[in-house]
Amino acid sequence: MEFNLTEEQQHIRAAVRELCRKFTGEYWRKLDRDRAYPEEFVQTLTGAGWLAALIPEEYGGAGLGITEASIILEEINYSGGNSAACHAQMYIMGSLLRYGNAEQKSFYLPKIARGELRLQAFGVTEPDAGSDTTKIKTAAVRQGDSYVINGQKVWTSRFQHSDLMLLLARTTPLEQVEERTGGLSLFLVDLHAAGDSIEARPIEAMVNHETNQVFINDLRVPASALIGEEGKGFRYILDSWNAERILIASECIGDGRWFVERASRYASDRVVFGKPIGTNQGVQFPIAQAHAHIEAADLMRYKAAWLFDSHQKCGAEANLAKLLASQASWEAANACLTTHGGYGLAVEYDIERKFRETRLYTVAPVNNNLVLAYIGQHVLHMPKSY
Repeated sequence: MEFNLTEEQQHIRAAVRELCRKFTGEYWRKLDRDRAYPEEFVQTLTGAGWLAALIPEEYGGAGLGITEASIILEEINYSGGNSAACHAQMYIMGSLLRYGNAEQKSFYLPKIARGELRLQAFGVTEPDAGSDTTKIKTAAVRQGDSYVINGQKVWTSRFQHSDLMLLLARTTPLEQVEERTGGLSLFLVDLHAAGDSIEARPIEAMVNHETNQVFINDLRVPASALIGEEGKGFRYILDSWNAERILIASECIGDGRWFVERASRYASDRVVFGKPIGTNQGVQFPIAQAHAHIEAADLMRYKAAWLFDSHQKCGAEANLAKLLASQASWEAANACLTTHGGYGLAVEYDIERKFRETRLYTVAPVNNNLVLAYIGQHVLHMPKSY
């Protein structure tokens, strides 16, 4: 087993870290105040080729793996930024790369790699289905060379800043399928061509994370928008979900290291009652404990990424990585805020912003309770709990 990053991976980490230095805490604070999208940051990241990391070289991308993609997103969050503005392009990409046909890949991938198109929106969750994806009601009905789609999605993030949306819909009613995961199909939707057939209503949230309710009314898409085979969409998005969990874990690890670094530095510099507060074990130990948990989660992240890149089953490891990393980053966030006391609530320190941002990952894009249920049933083979 080799635990050191390759020379190429070290270069990626250093290059992304250097890019992120141009986007200071004030940049992210202003965006947070204005509830604005980090357009300049995303354009810079795209121009440097980092958002095309997973696209094969033949289509103009870097031809890297999930391991390298996870390093990129980790560094963004470690720098004090927020990868949620653009991370979806990496994990959505898996479905198009693995199951898209030659025409779809040759048409879309070069444009995405060049930054001419953004694939940032993922339409899966619905208000009445929640995490029970098999119960979605958005329906796609075949009519000649087209599908007509009607339905509603929620928590569809980055819709306003995306050109394409990966959309999951039922092509066969639930009551007509043998397995409940059957009859779901995946479509790559051109949002500009959709026009008034799709309406997005922004949802105000605790964090500066552009997300929406999406209403789909008689949306007509060509049959060529179908990814893979009709009815097999649920299996296709499993790859996206595994990639998503690994990448979210890497962002949490970046957050966690940011919190631990800030906390340990402040604990060493802040003098109260004639000595640094870090000499008190009540301050020091929670920071050290958070660091230990982040390091453990990091190992699971790399194991899951290695399995994914090796085209091996990684569902358990991807879920474990997301669970452990989100818990560790939240633990680190609390230790950091507590160490700073009242200053931890001051906007200028960035802690309260990152505190809110990292809290999201314990409940989204999959709730940790659902991850535990997955582990209980599919890893430990206990009875199904839901």
